[in-house]
Amino acid sequence: MGKFRELIAYKKGFTLLMDIFSLTKDFPKSEQNSLVDQIRRSSRSVCSSIGEAYKKRRYPNHFTSKLSDADMENGETQVWLDVALACNYISKEKFNHLDAQCEKISKLLSFMIKNPAKFA
Repeated sequence: MGKFRELIAYKKGFTLLMDIFSLTKDFPKSEQNSLVDQIRRSSRSVCSSIGEAYKKRRYPNHFTSKLSDADMENGETQVWLDVALACNYISKEKFNHLDAQCEKISKLLSFMIKNPAKFA
């Protein structure tokens, strides 16, 4: 088996976190210590949890637990995107694009959780 960086879920998660990093540079300064920190942290945690899960892939319960953490962080990222949209920090089009990325990541994580043997 290859490296965790070769996983589609990781690649898509990394693209999402970089998109969010770039996007949040333009958020108001008043949001730097709250919304910006939260959405950056949760989007980064998706990839870090995937990396951790992959290193535990020999142990299916640990593997799926860390992938579940990644999916949870992905869901949190979606909540912060909801907030960014409601506060008019992002356009509806940008929101739809980022939210669709989150949904793709969630589907990939779900597949991995249901099929841990394919990654052992």
